[in-house]
Amino acid sequence: MVYGKLIMKDLDLFFSNLHREPYKAIFSDADRVWDPLKKLDLVLKSVLQNKTGVNLDGCLDKNEKGLFIQKWMKLDQAVYLKELEIFIGAGTRLEPSTVIKGPVVIADNCDIRQGAYVRGNVFAGEGCVIGHSTEIKNSILMDHCEAGHFNYIGDSILGRYVNMGAGSRLANLQFRSVDEKEKGFIHPIQIPLETQDYKTGMEKLGAILGDHTELGCNAVLCPGTLIGKRGWVYPNLMVPKGYYRPDSVLTPKDRKPRIIEK
Repeated sequence: MVYGKLIMKDLDLFFSNLHREPYKAIFSDADRVWDPLKKLDLVLKSVLQNKTGVNLDGCLDKNEKGLFIQKWMKLDQAVYLKELEIFIGAGTRLEPSTVIKGPVVIADNCDIRQGAYVRGNVFAGEGCVIGHSTEIKNSILMDHCEAGHFNYIGDSILGRYVNMGAGSRLANLQFRSVDEKEKGFIHPIQIPLETQDYKTGMEKLGAILGDHTELGCNAVLCPGTLIGKRGWVYPNLMVPKGYYRPDSVLTPKDRKPRIIEK
């Protein structure tokens, strides 16, 4: 079986337990592992239709653009702001200066820390961490993902128990030509496979990280990087786009410190 068919059809290379909701709905009819990102806004709006919760006046600064968290708080019960299309589950902790734009679903018992920027079209499963100065847009974080410090997550899917080390980033926009910039268009991202480049049909695509993947501090993943379950990426590494099998360990050629005399 060639790499292309593995990526398109075998979601088990990346994620487990997709038969459970809400992931069953998110990945329904997905032929390619990145397909849920193309319809995430519609999926979130469908999920939000069945949500209920309280409104916390005085703690949340709301306007037509989104939500600004003013106080330290832990939610005793779920909050649903229908007009902003924002749902935040019970037990979630919110810290001051967080900005959240809908549509967004944040499940129970998450940590949304100081300075986080949730830009919309975001699903965060139970027990996730979106930390200090972390920005996320049009992305899915499955249960117990951690992006705790200075991370960027754009147009990406992170499996269960993924951990992003401090400063690691998932780039979603490839270099553009002068013609693209001046005429206002972007060529869709293509992913190099074993025998050919695969056309994703997406102008922006970050990374797909399988369950239990670990990114070291300051790792940078190029647009269109797909890493199977249990992958490891060492600190300070730049990972080219492409598909990496489950249990891959990506390291520099020489990872030993060099000792010299003063």
